[in-house]
Amino acid sequence: MSLLVVGSVAFDAVETPFGKCEKMLGGSTSHFSIAASFYTDVRIVGVVGGDFSEAEQKVFDSHKIDTTDLERIPDGKTFFWRGRYDYDLNVAHTLDTQLNVFADFKPKLSDESKKARLVFLGNIQPDLQREVREQVPDAELVALDTMNLWIEIARESLLRTIKAVDVVIINDAEVRQLTSIPNLIKAARTVLSWGPKALIVKRGEYGAALFTPENYFAIPAYPLESVFDPTGAGDTFAGGFMGYLSSQEALNEAAMRRAMIFGSVMASFNVEEFGTARVRRLTHEEINTRFRAFKQMTHFEEIPFIRVAT
Repeated sequence: MSLLVVGSVAFDAVETPFGKCEKMLGGSTSHFSIAASFYTDVRIVGVVGGDFSEAEQKVFDSHKIDTTDLERIPDGKTFFWRGRYDYDLNVAHTLDTQLNVFADFKPKLSDESKKARLVFLGNIQPDLQREVREQVPDAELVALDTMNLWIEIARESLLRTIKAVDVVIINDAEVRQLTSIPNLIKAARTVLSWGPKALIVKRGEYGAALFTPENYFAIPAYPLESVFDPTGAGDTFAGGFMGYLSSQEALNEAAMRRAMIFGSVMASFNVEEFGTARVRRLTHEEINTRFRAFKQMTHFEEIPFIRVAT
């Protein structure tokens, strides 16, 4: 069991209608790795500045996340993002982005990282994602995330990277933007025609969908009465998904379907508090309880259709 994630480690400042936090641990790698750590051994590749303190390091250490390949630049500052959500929590309004040391990030993989069984390429420049992919030729499964910016300014590079991975995990708006096809089903089939074995479409409060060349599988989001902060929910979903897969011997569609439930379970906890706070203190019993609730929520009994005479 080994899972490698490459992406951003950041500080976030977030305001929602329910409160605000001026500084918290964020970034795709942070959310992903903490969620995945409940299922498997995780190694991270990223970069931070001198403002990344022992307190943040302890978060990774407490979850036994290997930070050997987390580069530290003492005289630099860690990537910073400030955002605001209004009552439509599906839409993040970016107020400030400071790339800082992340602007010149060049992933450096140790020999141990290159041996990872599963790899997740977080939302970074597609050329960098492809460079990492080329350094892990023996990985059994490689997945990637991306965003609208790279679709706009580096689409051809992104397409080359997509052809080199097994799973693409993006949201519904990005699928439509990437393919220029408004119908989600047609857009998904187009992405699959480029080479990946599976496409997972994140749909926020409406759940997620798995597309493979042969099948389609969809799940709702876990119903919550209180959604506090959606920042990092997509990366937490991916962490739960990839973490569970890493714990399985067979990486088939059945495992992916179960992994989607675990991904949704982790994301449902993530949104209950700011940043990584709620997921950090999860227990396996809480995860399994919510997984069983998910199973019951989506189960129905098969009853043969009987035509009623009129």
